[in-house]
Amino acid sequence: MTLDIDTIRRAPKVMLHDHLDGGLRPATIVELADEVGYDGLPTRDPEELREAISRGANRNDLVLYLETFAHTVAVMQTRDALERVARECAEDLAADGIVYAEVRFAPELHRERGLSLDDVMEAVLAGFEAGSRGTGLTIRLLCSAMRQQALSREIAELAIRYRDAGCVGFDIAGPEAGNPPSMHLDAFAAVMRANFHITIHAGEAFGLPSIAEALHVCGAERLGHGVRIIDDITIDDNGDATLGLLAAFVRDRRVPLELCPSSNVHVGAVPSLDQHPVGLLADLRFRVTVNTDNRLMSATTLSDEFMHMHEVFGWDLARVRWATVNAMKSAFLSFDERLKIINRVIKPGFGALGADG
Repeated sequence: MTLDIDTIRRAPKVMLHDHLDGGLRPATIVELADEVGYDGLPTRDPEELREAISRGANRNDLVLYLETFAHTVAVMQTRDALERVARECAEDLAADGIVYAEVRFAPELHRERGLSLDDVMEAVLAGFEAGSRGTGLTIRLLCSAMRQQALSREIAELAIRYRDAGCVGFDIAGPEAGNPPSMHLDAFAAVMRANFHITIHAGEAFGLPSIAEALHVCGAERLGHGVRIIDDITIDDNGDATLGLLAAFVRDRRVPLELCPSSNVHVGAVPSLDQHPVGLLADLRFRVTVNTDNRLMSATTLSDEFMHMHEVFGWDLARVRWATVNAMKSAFLSFDERLKIINRVIKPGFGALGADG
């Protein structure tokens, strides 16, 4: 079956790994920069800005990639700006046919103009509610602590405090090398004691030790990226795969991989889309999910990512549906809520497009 982008957009999709400060509309950045007096933009033309940020992010290095966030974070320092960015994020995801999304951000990065952590959370959650109202989108928040900083315990407690207001889990993000997740054990322990959820950026710029620590030491339920699990899989001359102990653990335990194909190329985790292990990992029946990571920096949408999967790996609509159900099964919603979206939204939606089963 030949897929087209319009069909993929109509499909009811699920996204687990998307950064709020990585998905701003360029025109919004320009307008907010004017409002707050930020003069660091390379251009005030929205389309030129879009290209400049995408070009700056596509440098095959995670640290260089992260530098491009200076512009977006700089304009997200007021309650009104945060609410607007969150509202537009929800609107854009709904317009792309997404029916469930978990969007993450680091509250600690948005206090330069005097906002408290609670102010930041309330503004973003209000924006999500406004932007998703009247759409088919259910949107939830993940709180990320910056792994190179020392606020992770405070951010973990913040996430727990807002668990009944729309926050569904805790994450750490930022440069992996030299900042192992085990530096934040008190934060993860607090989350686990609260019976709350953990996803950890691991196995992107750093390899198998990062994944093992995230799972075995820090209690991660999902792997943010996790693409480097491929380092523990050997392919012989006949094309047969042998899984190492860690890869087997990840597959056998059904640990979800929050794969972000275009972004993984842009940060240098893999050399190109056609060499991305997502195709092999899907064939080996890992719990593969497909995500955007940063829609502005990687100039992408979730529909675009699935289109790449079709063009590069031959995924049909049934495989898109499989990855979507994987993602919904792996969401940090209650079991009943996940089943409801799978059975009442995802399966009927894909069935109407010709993908049953």
